[in-house]
Amino acid sequence: MRCGLLGEKLGHSYSPELHAFFGDYDYELFEVPPDQLGDFLRVRDFQGLNVTIPYKTTLMTICDDLTEAAAAIGSVNTVVKQLDGSLLGDNTDAAGFEGMVWKSRMRILGRKCLVLGSGGASLSVQYVLRKLGAGEIVVISRTGPDNYTNLEKHKDAAILVNATPVGMYPNTAASPVDLRDFPQCQGVLDLIYNPARTALLQQAEALGIPCLGGLYMLAEQARCASQIFTGEVIPAIRTKEAYHMLSRRKENRILIGMPGCGKSTVGRALAKLLDRPFVDCDAQLEKVLGMPPGEYITHFGEAAFRAQETALLKELGKASGLVISTGGGCVTRPENYPHLHQNGTIIFLERELSKLPKKGRPLSLRGNLQDMYTIRLPMYRRFADITVANDGPVETVAKTVEEAYEHFSD
Repeated sequence: MRCGLLGEKLGHSYSPELHAFFGDYDYELFEVPPDQLGDFLRVRDFQGLNVTIPYKTTLMTICDDLTEAAAAIGSVNTVVKQLDGSLLGDNTDAAGFEGMVWKSRMRILGRKCLVLGSGGASLSVQYVLRKLGAGEIVVISRTGPDNYTNLEKHKDAAILVNATPVGMYPNTAASPVDLRDFPQCQGVLDLIYNPARTALLQQAEALGIPCLGGLYMLAEQARCASQIFTGEVIPAIRTKEAYHMLSRRKENRILIGMPGCGKSTVGRALAKLLDRPFVDCDAQLEKVLGMPPGEYITHFGEAAFRAQETALLKELGKASGLVISTGGGCVTRPENYPHLHQNGTIIFLERELSKLPKKGRPLSLRGNLQDMYTIRLPMYRRFADITVANDGPVETVAKTVEEAYEHFSD
């Protein structure tokens, strides 16, 4: 059976991994420009499709038949070729978003909900919010009566849902709104799943607003689509399993800590344990700068080096599935935190000061190591999700790091 994901620009899709988890069938990425969509659908060399931007509403008029859900929602994100060759349009986005709401434990009943975006995904969101008894549902579009120029009319919104691609990889620094404009906001849901924590979600975290990204929705709609493709019942618990499998596989493990605390050594062991790429930021910077970081700091100063380091972390943080060893002073620039946090769990690797080497480390040599540690310790703690002591054999410490991560991510 040949299935796949249909869209104009697909980029880094997690769908093949999810469908491999749920069923035994071929699943491909069909990146089709609008002027070739008709030809692609006429050939119909597939048995099932998931549909993404910008074709969810287009397929409404192309499919030969629609399910009751797709017709009611006004959007198609799942297509199956029936025995007679005709196309049946269905919608599993609604089930995915409803699963996301239950996962978040946010109360929708009676609350004012603001939905950013008016495309196919937004239609599914609106359908579910109505089903769950939302009080008022306001859709924000670029040109409609409720748009980004008059958001102040809706500062009383309690739930905010981002159904736009703003903030999606690779433009991860973008955010559709400033949450400070919504003082009564009690929950934020972002349908984007890459990065795991968009700029919008990171702002919600900083403001103490409950929030959730779109990976659970992706997993649940994939389970529902796989049932449609195969005709087999897949237990709902499999969505939770798929969600944890994919989040653990995609999330970076990022090591921070004092210079010489063993981040690179432990990082390599951890990467080997997890069978994933390892990136040493100091080694990467040496390639970029054309000289070792210590030498660069000596010649051009620490501020110039930190700017180069931030530029590197900005790009590395967008990636997924890496083990990253950072430089000891990356925590001195608060702007590095969102770069690292967007796709990663941050582990503070502690080690006794007496065991920290100073050779080749100009900042460690320049002053008192205890003073540096005293200044940086609160910074490490602010950045870190997990703290692990580097006080044993490297392989043992690497296993301890991953065990701590698994406990943290449960």
